[in-house]
Amino acid sequence: MSHNHYGEFAALFTAFCWTCTALVFEQASRKIGVMMVNLLRLFFAIFLLGLFLYFYRGLILPVDANAETWFWLSLSGLVGFVIGDQLLFMAFVHVGSRVSMLMMSMVPPITAFISYIFLGEVMSLKSLFGMILIIGGIALVILQRTNNNPEKPKQNRIRFAYSLTGIIMALGGAAGQASGLVISKYGMKDYDPFAACQIRVIAGFTGFSILFSIFRKWNKVVESISNRPAMLFLIIGTIFGPFLGVSFSLISIKHTSTGIASTLMSIVPILIIVPSVLIFKEKLKWKEVLGAFVAIIGIALFFI
Repeated sequence: MSHNHYGEFAALFTAFCWTCTALVFEQASRKIGVMMVNLLRLFFAIFLLGLFLYFYRGLILPVDANAETWFWLSLSGLVGFVIGDQLLFMAFVHVGSRVSMLMMSMVPPITAFISYIFLGEVMSLKSLFGMILIIGGIALVILQRTNNNPEKPKQNRIRFAYSLTGIIMALGGAAGQASGLVISKYGMKDYDPFAACQIRVIAGFTGFSILFSIFRKWNKVVESISNRPAMLFLIIGTIFGPFLGVSFSLISIKHTSTGIASTLMSIVPILIIVPSVLIFKEKLKWKEVLGAFVAIIGIALFFI
């Protein structure tokens, strides 16, 4: 019986969606600020998911979820969106979407580590080797040798090729997303994944709304909405991110193994190289391309 490869194509389309999301949210964040982008994209996502879920399940909101499901998925949304994505989007501004998404390669090993502590899931030797490859690939990109003493040419020092603040933020974003995934897995159980995603988005939007109230930023919302280029980037990012990206990731997992799907979805650091060079005129070094490929091989070892 021939395999139609629906799952594999859906996973590749998911990676394409997440690449688009990273690029457009970087641009939107530079124009109206990171917190504003996070608040507005989650606001738009609630309506997009509500419209989809009305036709898919007959419910605009996930009112059929019990209190325990709401608690854990809301916690997951706060950790993943409010902490994880806020740090990731701040990293976009500091080091760009390409380096930030490469740092997100740390999500699988961080997820495995958290799952080991809290869910008792054991990592294999293959996964540990994969983690070493991911860290090695990232190190190739973010570290470089420099010599500040021309009299001693062999006295090279290793330093960060990119903003250390941005790298730490991207790593924090990876930790937030990994923690959110583990909490989601624990809280979702047999509940519908699309509706579960909506609970997470609602929690994230609520979290940012509280922050906007504390920092008194609501007066800037109208000003941001009137910024047409930023809104265009934001709407494109919302369609490709919380809506299409999440939907096709679930379609992929339904039609192929989670391992194959996860590996194909993780090729974003490779896909993002071409638009970074062509659109944003970033200058690449051979070791940065090599580092991205090494990290992808490391990710693949987690799932094959």
